[in-house]
Amino acid sequence: MEDPEIRLKRLRMRSWRRGMKEMDLILGPFADTQLAQLSEPLIAQYEQVMGENDQDLYLWVTARARGESAGPAEIAGVLDVIADHAFGRLAGNPAEFTNRPQIIRPD
Repeated sequence: MEDPEIRLKRLRMRSWRRGMKEMDLILGPFADTQLAQLSEPLIAQYEQVMGENDQDLYLWVTARARGESAGPAEIAGVLDVIADHAFGRLAGNPAEFTNRPQIIRPD
């Protein structure tokens, strides 16, 4: 059985090196801040997530953030946690997630 610390390091590294920048920016911060606190079943689901296609993952996570059910049922729990983290982290600054230019007003 893999050492738990090595397992988490491997998952964090894979989270930041997905191949699709949008998923790097969703999964990387999630792995850095939340992965160690997940239960064993959710970590197992997260390992399954690492094997999924980035384009599919992006659609599933963004759909779940809108309250829609998307993605395979066997990883639904961790997809909800990822979506909550990603959109909660950016709630104060939605332009960061939507690529809209920020309006900076002089004081």
